[in-house]
Amino acid sequence: MQAPPGMSRFTMLNLTPATLILGGLFSLIGMAAVVYGRKTERIVPIVGGSVLTVFPLFVDSPVWIGVIGTALVLAMWYFLD
Repeated sequence: MQAPPGMSRFTMLNLTPATLILGGLFSLIGMAAVVYGRKTERIVPIVGGSVLTVFPLFVDSPVWIGVIGTALVLAMWYFLD
């Protein structure tokens, strides 16, 4: 990905404390879900945890990270059985 003139590659990312904390929290929950899914051999926690781990890389608003992350956690909980 090419940065616009006058901008470095890193200024395109929104690295505020809120996005880092929320992204880290949801990634940690996703990683735990993947480990749980592999131990119990269930597909929903594996797929949901993988999506939960990766999605903060593509969303740069802390509000949307919270909304999407909460929706994914609730969806995994609802579809677990």
